[in-house]
Amino acid sequence: MYGLNVFWSEEGSVISSTPAAAFSPISPTDQPLRTFSHYRLDVMALRACGFVIFRRLAQQPPPDNIEFLLLQTSYGEHHWTPPKGHVDPGEDDLTTALRETQEEAGLGKDHLRMVDGFLQRLSYQVRGKDKEVLYWLAELCDPNTQVILSNEHQDYRWAKLEEACKLAKYQDLQDTLTAAQRYLETQGKQ
Repeated sequence: MYGLNVFWSEEGSVISSTPAAAFSPISPTDQPLRTFSHYRLDVMALRACGFVIFRRLAQQPPPDNIEFLLLQTSYGEHHWTPPKGHVDPGEDDLTTALRETQEEAGLGKDHLRMVDGFLQRLSYQVRGKDKEVLYWLAELCDPNTQVILSNEHQDYRWAKLEEACKLAKYQDLQDTLTAAQRYLETQGKQ
């Protein structure tokens, strides 16, 4: 048995590969998704982790003081999402979320305050492959902190819930943003 983990971008190109995952021989009846010589890669579900990041505006009363950070990708459909990315081998989910937020938005753990008790799990397909995304909720400690985009993104926006849901486009992400807003509103009343 040979092994190789292959990490694909959402467009389907190889991002990186490392030894590990199992290949199995291709039989004449197989329809492989990806091939390497005469072996078929057993494609596993993609897993990504990130943060729904929000800031509170001092000049607005609750709940109108909450804005969510969305990043617009510089590839594909140029969709808007919170910072997130694929889990690297040997990396835990929360470490991935922190790393990806630093890489994609320039916001490190010193910039963020995690909100206890909120975790959303999204499951969907990208190009025929299952994908799971975990989102934690985090507040930007200083609402004036500058966002610094990576080359994976072309724009960012701080948006209140209604605008954020319009930008997000996908129902599961809209539901996640709505759940975050409700959680914050409920938490403030306790």
